[in-house]
Amino acid sequence: MTSPDFPDRRRLLQLAGASAMALWLPRSAWSQPRLTSNPFTLGVASGSPTHDSVVLWTRLHGPGLLGASLGREPITVQWQVAHDDKFARIVLSGQAIASPELAHSVHVEVAGLEPDRWYFYRFMVGDAVSPVGRTRTFPKADAAVARLRLGYASCQKWEDGYFTAWRHMREENLDAVMFLGDYIYEYTGRSSKVRIPSGGWVLSLDDYRQRYALYRGEADLQAMHATCPWLMTWDDHEVQNDYAGLQAGDSGMTDPSSPANFAARRAAAYQAYYEHMPIRASVLTKAVAGLASGAEMRIYSRLQYGRLASLYLLDARQYKDPQACTKGNGLGSSTVNPAQCPSWNDPKRSMLGLPQEQWLSNELAKTQSRDSGWNVVGQQTLLGQRDFKPGPGQTLWNDGWDGYSAARMRLTDSLRKHSVANPVLLGGDVHENWVGHIKADYADVNSVSVGVEFCGTSITSRSGGNAKTAERLAENPHFVFADAERKGYGVVEFTPKELTTTLRVVDDVTSRDTRIETLAQFSVQSGRPVIERS
Repeated sequence: MTSPDFPDRRRLLQLAGASAMALWLPRSAWSQPRLTSNPFTLGVASGSPTHDSVVLWTRLHGPGLLGASLGREPITVQWQVAHDDKFARIVLSGQAIASPELAHSVHVEVAGLEPDRWYFYRFMVGDAVSPVGRTRTFPKADAAVARLRLGYASCQKWEDGYFTAWRHMREENLDAVMFLGDYIYEYTGRSSKVRIPSGGWVLSLDDYRQRYALYRGEADLQAMHATCPWLMTWDDHEVQNDYAGLQAGDSGMTDPSSPANFAARRAAAYQAYYEHMPIRASVLTKAVAGLASGAEMRIYSRLQYGRLASLYLLDARQYKDPQACTKGNGLGSSTVNPAQCPSWNDPKRSMLGLPQEQWLSNELAKTQSRDSGWNVVGQQTLLGQRDFKPGPGQTLWNDGWDGYSAARMRLTDSLRKHSVANPVLLGGDVHENWVGHIKADYADVNSVSVGVEFCGTSITSRSGGNAKTAERLAENPHFVFADAERKGYGVVEFTPKELTTTLRVVDDVTSRDTRIETLAQFSVQSGRPVIERS
């Protein structure tokens, strides 16, 4: 399960902190290997923007999944931030250390930037120069802002199709992308109709690194990462299908791992995630000391986009209680008749974990003292109740919010208690587009709406099709639209007066040249949680 590069917790924190620092070293201190190939084959990315800082990312890696050997010594990487893509007007520059123990990844936390401004950036090692990336800072918290264009996406299973949706997203003129989970898949890909990943099941740190290299090697994904900053959270496949907290997930798909070794596997997966994402070292240093495996990563956060929007990113996997009443007493998820599940409504069960619930409630309470405009919550899945059984009785899915109904009620109660302005939930996971109203109580058909939600389809991952979509919409009238067929992404444009959500879908994920079109468009007026079809 471990690899020679798998550091202990203390060493991991030291390495992450060193990588994040904007160093300036004398040339005599640079560690420069003899490069025989391009070390920037995985591209560049940026993320975690504030009004005056941003994280710049790259990972040194040669061609192929294993990459050319870079040795086992740290490598000094130069970086530059400029006002122009020719780097004639350089704003800041420095060096960072790419450590082999973190897969020669670099996370530079560049501070001292101007608010609400676009920048260009690049990395250099020896004579090698990375692709040029474009990023931006957010407006100051008290700034009046006219517009925010936010893309949201999830679930990009490599073997189910090509990443052409990212190519089309580059034309959307976005300020940021919110990625909502399942960046990689840990499967062997034997069910693929398009292509099969090498490497088999992803179990060890080296396995996860190779799988990320496979995905990061996709040109369309690389190009979208280089277009604007990304806001990142995860779901289950970054580790294992349907895992919950420190409990292993579904082992019924011939996953060869042992549930007894799951904590070590999760630790390896979390490290690989950090190595490949434009996220801050604070996701490690803010973790709660003494957690059972010592592998916690604190990825939930809030970012402010002027007075126009507060952006919350949640983590609905790491602290999640195990799913209730899975069929056959197995691990992972299944559909359940809640009337036959004694623990279904247990108020002690949580989707987010009680500390994260309290953090979110505290952050929402602050909206009463700030002009926050829209409150946009990015989380992994569908919030609204989705009953799969027509007529009397219910069949609900125990891995989503339906399986944690008491926790969902605490969330909606918090939105009401704190009089949160304009709540908007964005989700993924289900590989389908679902658009609906957030209800104070899903058990009451006359319950008031407290916000709106847009749960997005997948970039490529397959779904079951629309044969039962109309029937399910009729059974769950708080939803106003659903589509279980098309793949793509969503774009939400926020202004002080309204939001407009556009569902963008490709014709065929199995074609590299597939076209894009608008599936549907919706608007919501500020102060009025009612979805209207445009």
